[in-house]
Amino acid sequence: MSSEFASLGGETAWKGKIAEVRIERFRHADGEEVTREVIAHQGAVGMVAHDDEHVWLVRQPREAVGQPDLLEVPAGKLDVEGEEPRATAERELAEEIGKTAGSWRELKRFYTSPGFTDEQVIVYEATELSDAADADGAAEEERIDIVPWPLDRLGEAIDACEDSKSLIGLLWLARELERQG
Repeated sequence: MSSEFASLGGETAWKGKIAEVRIERFRHADGEEVTREVIAHQGAVGMVAHDDEHVWLVRQPREAVGQPDLLEVPAGKLDVEGEEPRATAERELAEEIGKTAGSWRELKRFYTSPGFTDEQVIVYEATELSDAADADGAAEEERIDIVPWPLDRLGEAIDACEDSKSLIGLLWLARELERQG
């Protein structure tokens, strides 16, 4: 079975503030044509911000999944036109937890659910943390609790986490800490 296909185009069925639903058509190499509902999303960044003692997490309500206090790494949408993902990560880190990082490293890019959305998340490691000079922590319109989670209890954070970008970042950090001994 060939995995190649060609786009035949599509149309927008609905467009909102953070997502667009498109009806797209494709032709596979064997000639079969399929129609897919695709949720288009601008993408996001997540930051595994840590120092020698803590990984900095947030708790916030996620109404879409009925969770009043989902545990996550700081994150944000790529919603500023022309802003590079790393710059978004830097801005969001300051906005969400009031920190800046002296060292940044891209860890992983992944699709959140490629069966129906094109959303891609980029996870960064942020270290050499200090207080951001011009940030007052969480943005006023967001309901964010800052959680400095002790690294020696990282396994508990992983167990408590139900968010994919956060799990990817925290599992990466656990592996790194294990490698370092």
